[in-house]
Amino acid sequence: MKATAKAHPIQGLVKYHGMRDEERRFPYHDSISVCTAPSHTKTTVEFDADRDEDAYVVDGEELSGHGADRVRAVVDRVRDLADVDDRVRLESRNSFPSNVGLGSSSSGFAAAAMACVAAAGLDFSRPEISTIARLGSSSAARAVTGGFSDLHTGLNDDDCRSERIESSLEDDVRVVAGLVPSYKETEQAHREAADSHMFEARLAHIHDQLVEMRDALREGSFERVFETAEHDSLSLAATTMTGPTGWVYWQPDTLEIFNAVRRLRREESVPVYFSTDTGASVYVNTTDEYVDRVEELVADCGVETSVWEVGGPATVLSEDEALF
Repeated sequence: MKATAKAHPIQGLVKYHGMRDEERRFPYHDSISVCTAPSHTKTTVEFDADRDEDAYVVDGEELSGHGADRVRAVVDRVRDLADVDDRVRLESRNSFPSNVGLGSSSSGFAAAAMACVAAAGLDFSRPEISTIARLGSSSAARAVTGGFSDLHTGLNDDDCRSERIESSLEDDVRVVAGLVPSYKETEQAHREAADSHMFEARLAHIHDQLVEMRDALREGSFERVFETAEHDSLSLAATTMTGPTGWVYWQPDTLEIFNAVRRLRREESVPVYFSTDTGASVYVNTTDEYVDRVEELVADCGVETSVWEVGGPATVLSEDEALF
């Protein structure tokens, strides 16, 4: 009972913030994202009746404490659904830096859920698997379905699951990731979300942004999609910065990239927009025609860059790609 899966991380376009149910990770509102490839997480899972306890290893480090608890939530759900009690060995590797605002938890839990389901011999659709991945990270639900995906809020698994949004933009979008290696904390920020005086203001306009994003994706309007994503990033930051802890994720390099992107858009009419999740690293969104110019611009800000395309859904890999 062993399987290996791969999933791509997400860039939040209309991001969720805060959870109405922390244990089952039901967010306050819907959220939309795009997967970024070839960045990925690969995970191998084996159910073994001879093991005495679970073991979870990510990038060579065995998890403990809260990190292990989040993985266990995914594994235990699969055990319940498959009606098995075998202990699990899980190993995971990321092809990109983690804990810097580039979505490693999304691809990590998506790959874990996909591998667990396959190893347990369950036959589920990706929207169904997204409800399992969500128990580790709400953003992971969207990494399961891939591409441009929409996680619907709700109070049960029938409602709170991810679905793909088909868009003609998938082939043309390019994402230049500007790596600003500043460690970020997301879990605590989610817990504090509702304590920000800006949170109610965000809830008041988030549904308009969701409607705009869905329509723009289906219409294939690059400018509408990524202008909305840029505005949503600023709204999210306003909420995190006004919570009890006053999380300020952005660093000087982050702001330098913002300003460079706006100058390029204004002075050269290049279709380019910035976006951030909860972290200092920056997604700079453009099209295939302009990606070389945009990467040059981001690199000139003194940061490491990666160029990504739109990634597909989480997939089960062949046996010869297993990590152990």
